[in-house]
Amino acid sequence: MESLDCFVCLMLVSVQWTPAPATKNITWTYKGLVGQSEWSEHFPDCGGTSQSPVDIVTTHTKYDPALLPLTPLGYSQHGNKPFTLYNNGHTVVVELPEWMGLGGLPWLYTAAQMHLHWGSGGPSHGGGEHTINGQSADAELHVVHYNSELYPSVSTAMTQRDGLVVLGVLIVTGEETNVAFNNILNYLSRVRHADQKVSIPAFDIQSLLPTDLGSYYRYNGSLTTPPCYQSVAWIVFNERVQISKAQLLKMETLLYSTRAEDEFRILLQDNYRVTQPLNHRVVFTSFSAESGKELTSGEVTAIVIGVMCGCVGLAVIVRFVVKTIRFFKLLHQETVVVNSSTSSWDVLPSNRPAPMPRVNEPKKANDKKQDVALNSTSDSEKKEEPLPPPQTEP
Repeated sequence: MESLDCFVCLMLVSVQWTPAPATKNITWTYKGLVGQSEWSEHFPDCGGTSQSPVDIVTTHTKYDPALLPLTPLGYSQHGNKPFTLYNNGHTVVVELPEWMGLGGLPWLYTAAQMHLHWGSGGPSHGGGEHTINGQSADAELHVVHYNSELYPSVSTAMTQRDGLVVLGVLIVTGEETNVAFNNILNYLSRVRHADQKVSIPAFDIQSLLPTDLGSYYRYNGSLTTPPCYQSVAWIVFNERVQISKAQLLKMETLLYSTRAEDEFRILLQDNYRVTQPLNHRVVFTSFSAESGKELTSGEVTAIVIGVMCGCVGLAVIVRFVVKTIRFFKLLHQETVVVNSSTSSWDVLPSNRPAPMPRVNEPKKANDKKQDVALNSTSDSEKKEEPLPPPQTEP
């Protein structure tokens, strides 16, 4: 009986002891052994229904006027204490001091750390985790905060549904160098291998963020790496931040996911998780659809061409209208001239006999004069004619 009890105890101990170390010590990757498709087998939360990142379809978002602009607390008050930069084999991490945090949220959230995600193919080949209407950024910055009003540490908070707030900054490439990011990138060569750490000068963390902190997407999600706890309130800024192509190249080519003593070296690249189903969740926005609509380069080109064609069409219409107005003005003037030289009687039917030609008027006048002359001669003759003598009676 005692042997049976011992056997049962040993079985209980083995059941309780075996899973924890296996989950804790498992080495996961983005590609290869224990890659993304296998995460859920070793980390059950990675197969949950509220996973991150997601594709944000702007036409399916919902405006929430209660979402206020974020207020960074202590981001620029870095003091003289240096930051710690280290390579954990999955990304490069900057540990943040506890006096940094976020305001404008239901709880006070204290900063814990920030890290980066990137690709391998240079600009326009992806690397960011969240996508907007299917379009990926070249890289993405995450600034992690934990609910310090309810939980004593980030390790405790990350297991709670209201434990974390993570800022997501989408990074694109351009021609100009982003000086703020050099505070991190210039020291990557000192942590090239996994588990290497170095102290770097403190700097203004807010300089890494977009200027517009009031326009963002908000949804409930998870950590984008194992153990994928579904405890994150995600805030993804609408405005992108730009770095240079040379700066992106540093991210993609300087770091290794292997340790310095490892026989083979593997570049730390493509350390981003593919987008996960949104499922039942809603993505809220702090800005209205009219002010927050994002346009692709093709849409912008189409709009510009449309505006130009519209302007040309408008000019043609205006020219046609002006010509039409001038034509009718000239036609009106000609009509007025014609009407002024024509009597209204001339254009109406009349039963009057046609007037005699004016060329006969002199003849009629001469005839009249002759008649007058004859009449006057006859009268004079009558006056000169003697009267007959009076007759006497016999």
